[in-house]
Amino acid sequence: MTISVYSKPQCVQCTATKKALERAEIEFEIFDVTMDEDAYKTVVDLGYLQAPVVIAGDEHWSGFQPDKIAQLAERLAS
Repeated sequence: MTISVYSKPQCVQCTATKKALERAEIEFEIFDVTMDEDAYKTVVDLGYLQAPVVIAGDEHWSGFQPDKIAQLAERLAS
């Protein structure tokens, strides 16, 4: 499963999300919505206006969601 994090510079919630994913040993790719027009369009098309946006398979969410990261880690471990 590919995990994508749509982020922007100097975003506290983005940094917290990336650190939590790293602590959970979840590999992910980062897209900067301020530099990548396609990434920005992806986020807006999903209905989000806040960063970060995490897309994990069919699931996606916005903001720092440690509970969702923990659930994702459990799913990936099984």
